[in-house]
Amino acid sequence: MDRWHHQKGMTAIGWLLVLGLIAFFTLITLRLIPGYLEFAKVSSVLESLQNEPGITRKTKTEIYRLIGKRFDVNDIFQVEPKQVKIAKDKDGLKISVNYERREHVIGNVDVVATFDKQVEVVAN
Repeated sequence: MDRWHHQKGMTAIGWLLVLGLIAFFTLITLRLIPGYLEFAKVSSVLESLQNEPGITRKTKTEIYRLIGKRFDVNDIFQVEPKQVKIAKDKDGLKISVNYERREHVIGNVDVVATFDKQVEVVAN
């Protein structure tokens, strides 16, 4: 009976379970990182519009063209400029984007991340 009290550690099955969980969460993390990096680029494009001179006097078509060029420069291919919503009001512009990104993990399991960003551009 004394020998059972001296045994310590995990069994091989326990180690396999732990390594399997670590591999699963690592896989999910590696699938999600590109989406979050892309969202950071989209956010920077929208925030850069606040510093654009005369942006409030431009038409929506010109703003979409400007957004498209900045998406191309920043290598943003998953989000289209037409997904960006532009609303003009008396104070300036409200520019927002709301999209989701779906990444395949394994089998029929997907991970879905939803992104939402809104910036307000005041008239200069």
